[in-house]
Amino acid sequence: MSALRAGVAVGTELFSVTRSVDRAALVRYAGAGGDFNPIHWNEAFAREVGLPGVIAHGMLTMGIAGSVLSDWLDDPTDVLAYGVRFTRPVPVPYPGEAVLAVVGTVGAVDADAGTVRVDLRVSVDGTTVLGKAQAQVRLR
Repeated sequence: MSALRAGVAVGTELFSVTRSVDRAALVRYAGAGGDFNPIHWNEAFAREVGLPGVIAHGMLTMGIAGSVLSDWLDDPTDVLAYGVRFTRPVPVPYPGEAVLAVVGTVGAVDADAGTVRVDLRVSVDGTTVLGKAQAQVRLR
């Protein structure tokens, strides 16, 4: 874990982490979030609507990526803003799991405001699944 310090440079890779998502995680997320859309649990339905199979909830994917950043920071309250665009579905095989690769890089530094934009590259099997995944983080 590390806080972002003044003098950090644009382009600096901060972390590279993987997280796994299996069907059990989808069930837990559905129960916690109240999203019981059958594309997240019913293989036949997901394929009928043109998906490659059951997919992870977009907000679950976003949450996992955000938690990688907040876990890396000394103080998760240093995350001032966070947003993403959902660009690709995350198929979750059964049996098995989808592996999310999350890489955080310094995208911009605003020394006057005391903040850094952290760009998150979130991918599965080399395919980016979240676009414009960015967080504004306080410098320490």
